[in-house]
Amino acid sequence: MSKVTAPSLKERKMRGEKLAVLTAYDYPTAKLMDECSVDAILVGDSCAMVVMGRENTLSLTVDEILHHVKMVSAAAEHAFIIADMPFLSYQISTEESVRNAGRLVAEGGAHCVKLEGPARIFGDTIRAIQNASIPVMGHLGLTPQSIHVMGGYKVQGKDQESRKLLKQDALELDELGCCAIVLECIPPDLAEEISASVSCPTIGIGAGAGCDGQVLVMHDMMGWGGTRFTKTFTDVKTSMEAAFNGYITEVKAGTFPAQEHQYS
Repeated sequence: MSKVTAPSLKERKMRGEKLAVLTAYDYPTAKLMDECSVDAILVGDSCAMVVMGRENTLSLTVDEILHHVKMVSAAAEHAFIIADMPFLSYQISTEESVRNAGRLVAEGGAHCVKLEGPARIFGDTIRAIQNASIPVMGHLGLTPQSIHVMGGYKVQGKDQESRKLLKQDALELDELGCCAIVLECIPPDLAEEISASVSCPTIGIGAGAGCDGQVLVMHDMMGWGGTRFTKTFTDVKTSMEAAFNGYITEVKAGTFPAQEHQYS
């Protein structure tokens, strides 16, 4: 399997190849995904919720996500590594945004950074990061770092005005040179329209099958719950519960460790 790069993402879209993207936050998980030939691994700010147990993504810091990016990048030989830029890591100043993006690449080993929001707000920031030779992935629709403005985790683009704005935002991110755009929680017909109108690949999450690729939070597809747009591909959570309960039972009963589990 050849190494996936920022330019090859667009090439795959041109060939009609769907992109499979998953989140990972640690070495063994990322290594297994890479061995399974996943196209890209997103070290998402979702780790604040699914790994750290926090209410939302807003408290995650650059240092915290950098810790996870290092583990994932150490494991992946073929997959394209995307690092989320946490809340307030790119909203304060262009200079600070470039510095934070640079840390995720130089120290963390990421191949790309992802930030939420349109070019009309973050265009200068995106240009500055790209001028530092760092690919940028956009993110439109439901942007979790804006949940207090949006009033929660709600589907976006349901009326004509917001649909028109989302399409325009996607075109502007594409014109800026974003290597891909995540489309989260928008109607599938709108996602399909956007995907057909931009040259870079779209990565859907809760946006239907018309996108150029899909991304899921690993925990959501492994049995830890999720939402309407997720699917449990295998129930790892139940298997882990059985293993934990079995271990506890045997230890308390004195049946583990048995003779075969001890040194002679």
